[in-house]
Amino acid sequence: MQYGICNLSIVPLRAEPSDPSEMVSQVLYGEHFKVLEQRKKWSRIRLAFDNYEGWIDNKQYLEITEKQYKKFDQQELCLAGDLVEFISGDQNQLLAIPLGASLGALDFLEHSYEGHKIIQKQTKEHLIDTAFMYLNAPYLWGGKTSFGIDCSGFTQMVYKLNGHKLLRDASQQATQGEPLSFIEESEPGDLAFFDNEEGTIIHVGIMMKDNYIIHAHGKVRVDRIDHSGIYNAEKRMHTHNLRVIKRII
Repeated sequence: MQYGICNLSIVPLRAEPSDPSEMVSQVLYGEHFKVLEQRKKWSRIRLAFDNYEGWIDNKQYLEITEKQYKKFDQQELCLAGDLVEFISGDQNQLLAIPLGASLGALDFLEHSYEGHKIIQKQTKEHLIDTAFMYLNAPYLWGGKTSFGIDCSGFTQMVYKLNGHKLLRDASQQATQGEPLSFIEESEPGDLAFFDNEEGTIIHVGIMMKDNYIIHAHGKVRVDRIDHSGIYNAEKRMHTHNLRVIKRII
C-alpha cells in the first residue's frame, strides 16, 4: 500500500483517470490518503477523512510513508480558519490555501502559516456562524471551497470546521444521525435531505431557526423551508422536495 498527501491548495478528484473526467470532489491542502492504484499519470486514492475515492494527477501530490500516514491520522484538529490565507515555503514562496485546509503537516512540508487556526471542536450552536462564511459561494459540482462548492461539500465542510465528521455525498450523509418526525422538532444545525421523483437523495442543507435553511443551490443561499420542501421566494415555487431531517449532533 502506498500513501500520499496534498501539497497544493486545491486539487481536483476525478471519477476517471482523465483531465476531462467529472470532478467528484476536491482534495484540499494537507489532506492525506491511501493510494489504491497507481498508473503512469494518475492514482486512485481513498481520503483518510471520509474514505472517499477518486483519481488524482500524480503531479499534484507527494508520496509519504505508512508511518507518516498514521501520524497524520492521529493528529488533533488543526484547520485553516480564514477564507483565504497564505503559507510560505522555500525562498518565501507563497501558496494560497482555502478555509478548512489541514495544517497538521506544516512541519513535514516545511511550510509556515501565520493565519487563524481552528484547533477545538465547537458546539452545535456554532454551525450556523460557520455556514455563513460560505454565503454566496458559487455552486460547483464536486467543490469544497468558498470559490465553488456543492450542497454536500458545503455541509461536510461546515461540520468539519467544527470538529465533526460527515461523509461526502448527500446520499451518504443521509445514512448518518437520527431522523426527526416533524420539522418543528428541528434545531439549527440539523441536516435536511431532499429527494427526486425516484426517491433518490439529491440535495442537503443546514436547518436554521424559524423555518429557514442555508444550502448550496446556484450559490450558498438562505431560503424558507416547510413540510413540502424548500421554497424559493424569488421564483415563487418549491425547488426541492423534503425527504427527511436528521440530527447528527
